[in-house]
Amino acid sequence: MIAANSISQLFRQHPNRGNLFRGFSKASVMNDCRLAQDTFVLRQLFDKESWTYTYLLADYVAKEAIIIDPVIEQVNRDHSILKRLGLNLLYCANTHVHADHVTGTGELKKLIPTCESIISLCSGAQADKYVKSGDEIQFGRYSVEVRQTPGHTNGCVTFVCHDEAIAFTGDCLLIGGCGRTDFQEGDAETLYTSIHEQIFSLPDYYKVYPAHDYTGQTVSTIGEEKTYNPRLSKSLDEFIEVMNNLKLDYPKKIDIALPINLKCGIQDELKNND
Repeated sequence: MIAANSISQLFRQHPNRGNLFRGFSKASVMNDCRLAQDTFVLRQLFDKESWTYTYLLADYVAKEAIIIDPVIEQVNRDHSILKRLGLNLLYCANTHVHADHVTGTGELKKLIPTCESIISLCSGAQADKYVKSGDEIQFGRYSVEVRQTPGHTNGCVTFVCHDEAIAFTGDCLLIGGCGRTDFQEGDAETLYTSIHEQIFSLPDYYKVYPAHDYTGQTVSTIGEEKTYNPRLSKSLDEFIEVMNNLKLDYPKKIDIALPINLKCGIQDELKNND
């Protein structure tokens, strides 16, 4: 994207500027440029208890938005941002069935009844819409492409916004790491193949926004992860050896979060039989 001040310089310096924008005023060209710059909204939001990133994407002109991986404790925050920006939330899309937190999808749907839930067809979870590789999720003039990236779970997907050169990789690819493969249908070979074929096949300049980070980092790039990721820059056999010997603790919230997330984050209300 060319900045508005660069447009102004080009306008002044171009040797044939009289014909360059024939039919268009300088002001209209610069306004169109600003409009293109200001249309896309991206908010990276954080839940400090689960170390989860939630992403709000929107077309500011069309006022249409989607949220990726909401967290139940942060629903009021997310709803407040939507209201402040005057955005209509079309979809809550989860990259997979989470084990470390309860999704905020169900509560957001209560607050915004027109909002629909999205998850992978292979997840085994309930949702309004199911997606698979090649599907597009549209919001205004923007969309994200769905790429199935199993390995951490069977239902993991990566959402790719080609308009902005961004990949939302969920728990599949992390900054300098990747999702664990020792529970919830995890498989190291499948994860390695998913990342190399579906994510590392993107251009090196695409930004990587993960679902978690535990070191204070917020964003990486495809090129960085291909080159420097200490797990995924290894051979397949070396990767499998690493993943099989991580010896990670059992997720603290899995017994609570998993059954709720399989129902789109909707918790059963206790019935009073008195």
